[in-house]
Amino acid sequence: MSIEIRSEQCIGCGRCRSICPGSLIRLQQGKAEILRPERCWGCASCLKECPVQAIALYLGEDIGGLGGRFTIRRTGTQLHWMLTNPDGSTKTLTVDSRSANKY
Repeated sequence: MSIEIRSEQCIGCGRCRSICPGSLIRLQQGKAEILRPERCWGCASCLKECPVQAIALYLGEDIGGLGGRFTIRRTGTQLHWMLTNPDGSTKTLTVDSRSANKY
């Protein structure tokens, strides 16, 4: 499990770089990039911070994800976790960010 940064969507705000607990993201030519994807913890902090959904959490076949991708869209305090399957179908789970990490 690792993140995938789509440079064509990245606006270079640096929020992902600031929040990454492993210091794995840098800005290169005004775009975010992950330095060592194999070291990504899969914590999803960068997904929550990205205002344009340029970062996806890749769910590889090795963990039963079959190549799906999670992105997060934020509206106020709501986090909309969107799963896109390889066949293009999608599912969304919405949680309130104020209680998302309390358990």
